[in-house]
Amino acid sequence: MTLNEMKCGMLIPTSVVSTQTEILKTKMSHNHQNISTRTEQTGSKDKSTLTLNEMKYGMRNSHMLLNEVYFWTDTIKDWKWLLESDACKKIIINSWRELVRRNQIVIYGYAIMPNHLHVLWEILAMNGKEMPHASFNKFTSHQFLKLLHHPDELVPYKVEDQERKHRFWQRDPLAIHMDSKEKLEQKLDYIHSNPLQEKWSLVAQPEDYFWSSANFYETGADRFGILTDYRDRF
Repeated sequence: MTLNEMKCGMLIPTSVVSTQTEILKTKMSHNHQNISTRTEQTGSKDKSTLTLNEMKYGMRNSHMLLNEVYFWTDTIKDWKWLLESDACKKIIINSWRELVRRNQIVIYGYAIMPNHLHVLWEILAMNGKEMPHASFNKFTSHQFLKLLHHPDELVPYKVEDQERKHRFWQRDPLAIHMDSKEKLEQKLDYIHSNPLQEKWSLVAQPEDYFWSSANFYETGADRFGILTDYRDRF
């Protein structure tokens, strides 16, 4: 006799108990599915709002601390080739140059590719109330918006967002802490070899690529006045 039978003073037919048990299992399964669906939609993000970068790599760490060196990757929304334009590359260089002039960042290496960039840098100080990399993304986005005059050029970057009408950078920049000279040199080699990859084939030798720090480490010439040799840091 079950507790329920002892409490109620009656026996319940086995067939009825089995039926009620199956109903309970069905309800529990249904509730579990609802919870899973809600978690999928409201956990970190609704799947329908994920960027291509997020779907390919998952959510990535973009947090950086002051006075630490990081390998940082910033990607144009949906991997569009916005940075193929030299005018857009110059906007990036000008932003970095200003942050270097203010002694807010130190740049040890970089490469600006057609749809993304890599930079090895150290954040020295806040830019007002925000980190310099946030200021960089805001400034360059405003400049890109000014540069793209034709409405058709802006269509790929339109978003339904309360904060903005256009988004040029993906929401998930990648920051990897460089806690050793060996790790930094590995990333620097990767950065400098990026333009030579088969899918790009932009130059024959790393130092030939105009928009990277490879030539600086080969000749010592800092064409944009933004670089510091990493060996001065490590």
